[in-house]
Amino acid sequence: MDAINRIRNLAKRKLMTIVLPEYEDKRTLEAARIVREEKIANPLVLTPDMIDKNQLDSYIQEYYQLYQSKDISLDIVKKLFSDNIYYAAMMTRHGKADGLVAGAIHTTADVARACIRCIGMDERFTIVSSCFIMDLPGNQYGDNGTFIFADCGIIPDPNARQLYCIALTSAELAGKVLDITPRIAFLSYSTKGSAKTKSAEKIAEALALLKAQSPGILADGELQADAAIVPEVAEIKCPDSPIHGKANVLIFPNLEAGNIGYKLSQRLSGCRAIGPLFLGLNKPASDLSRGCFAQDIVDSVAVSAIRAQ
Repeated sequence: MDAINRIRNLAKRKLMTIVLPEYEDKRTLEAARIVREEKIANPLVLTPDMIDKNQLDSYIQEYYQLYQSKDISLDIVKKLFSDNIYYAAMMTRHGKADGLVAGAIHTTADVARACIRCIGMDERFTIVSSCFIMDLPGNQYGDNGTFIFADCGIIPDPNARQLYCIALTSAELAGKVLDITPRIAFLSYSTKGSAKTKSAEKIAEALALLKAQSPGILADGELQADAAIVPEVAEIKCPDSPIHGKANVLIFPNLEAGNIGYKLSQRLSGCRAIGPLFLGLNKPASDLSRGCFAQDIVDSVAVSAIRAQ
């Protein structure tokens, strides 16, 4: 069974409520229909008539209290909540929904801002980042063609600690959603010091942090992409690597590389991309590409449901 079908079946184990605030988008409505019919989750399409005015006022006041120290005015907060993505994010914060999926008509920045400010960050981490589940059934690399790519959507130029957090949260998602043992590769244009760069030093520091904090996780770096995923190349370039060219979680050195990498994989190989999935929040939330299809939204709902279980 391919990863997409496994994800949808795992989501069905326990019906979770996932809020979809983009009620005016036809793809979202179609996705909600599929999710409901296949019993993947309980999709809550947040239409204007579902917004309770008293609850809205309460959310506005709570948000204002949270951020008034940042010189934000009540009028600005009211303007923010004219977009119901903020209401949906506050619903998720308070457990009225188990997760949130949006981005079909919102930018990543808009979705991320609402989720970070309303849902809040997991106190174990200092950052919110993102990843994609990439699936190419029948492919020999990764985990039978399945990978996690991170970060492809949030942090432009992560420092060593941020790379460590991205790797750790990606590994947690791989285990929970895909039920696979994560094998992490910190990617670079050099392998094990073949080029002396600041980037390589940053990756070495991130790897050291990961090994110190989570010694049971298989990880290595810095590695070129072929040394990370092709065992025959790994045997030549880094024969002592603990992942032996079988990485299934790929950590990119910066946002440019990650975003370019996932889009090339998706378009050139027909690889299925689920995400961006936000990492490091208190509750599950997922962004979407504005060029997404209804089935992409279904997949993101399924992942969010599993993470909420």
